[in-house]
Amino acid sequence: MAKENGEWILYGREYDDPARIGSAQELVSLIDEVGFLPLFKNRAAGFSVEEFTSAEDWWTGDVRRDPWEWRETLARSGRVIYGKFFQKKAGFISRGWFPRFANYRRDGYDFDSLSDEGKANHRWKKLMEPFERTEKLCSWQLKEAAGFGKGGERNFEGAVTDLQMRAYLLARDFQRRLNAKGLEYGWPVTVYATPESLLGYEQISSCYREEPSRSFGVIVNHLAEKFPQANKEDLAAVLSL
Repeated sequence: MAKENGEWILYGREYDDPARIGSAQELVSLIDEVGFLPLFKNRAAGFSVEEFTSAEDWWTGDVRRDPWEWRETLARSGRVIYGKFFQKKAGFISRGWFPRFANYRRDGYDFDSLSDEGKANHRWKKLMEPFERTEKLCSWQLKEAAGFGKGGERNFEGAVTDLQMRAYLLARDFQRRLNAKGLEYGWPVTVYATPESLLGYEQISSCYREEPSRSFGVIVNHLAEKFPQANKEDLAAVLSL
């Protein structure tokens, strides 16, 4: 997606293109095959949901064909992992590839170890602490529980994005707030969770014995095979922390 002459332009496929993704299930199958897929067009050619779908389907509100709606459906399903993982922008990672991704992005540290080594800043600690008591929190709940907001800590969005980039948090769902009558209102907000709560600690830590730099190399080489039209250096840049 790019801005041209003041307008946002989507770059997608024609409806008769056999490689076009037309449903959430087809997108899951593609993510399982390639392992990683940012939501929007980036510097690596062809490496996005946007470039596999039709521009006409975006933001239609039709859950059957709108990729913007699919991100909610897929995050909620847990069949793939969704979050801000690519240059602080959103995208998907398969369940099978996430442990190796986490090993690279975490540099071999789970969050407790990162904190014990003095490598976690105080904002990250405040945001991760509530997840010791619960598995999932809406963004406004997390903001309140961690002491952000008016008179408290600042840069909530930036800190939450940092934790996603480092594979300590993911977007598990999207929910609207409820009014006094129990009716939904407003825009859907992100529900955050730890990868461990979805996949389990054993699976998340399964690649910890591998050198993080090797994990990164394996990922980039895999994507270079799956996306031969993309420059390998561009793929590495999109995957870099």
